[in-house]
Amino acid sequence: MDENYISDKMIDAAITGYIRENDVEWENIQKGVRRKILGFDENLMMTLVEFKKGATGLVHTHPHRQVSYIISGSFEVHIENDKKSLKKGDSFFIPPSIEHGVIALEDALMVEVFTPSREDFLKK
Repeated sequence: MDENYISDKMIDAAITGYIRENDVEWENIQKGVRRKILGFDENLMMTLVEFKKGATGLVHTHPHRQVSYIISGSFEVHIENDKKSLKKGDSFFIPPSIEHGVIALEDALMVEVFTPSREDFLKK
């Protein structure tokens, strides 16, 4: 695989706007966490992220705006100096450069949307 892991099908989908779940492969990003990029251009990106119970989205910052929607399961969500437990149907917003992270309290799935697009997700 070359340094750009996005498949030709995904690039075609980004151009046409239609993305079929089976056209996008899961990427293992760390122990117990995997991701699919569901659509993107230079201004916007949507991902699907699956967490196994106990897996973490390490505390970090980035210059992107982020909104996340919990499809299933639950998380302890850390935003700056605050922590809250959130579950299926809940969401959270992260302004640029704000420290944040999650811990999966059970097997869980969330959609994350970023603006601008996360170019770092497009490179291996």
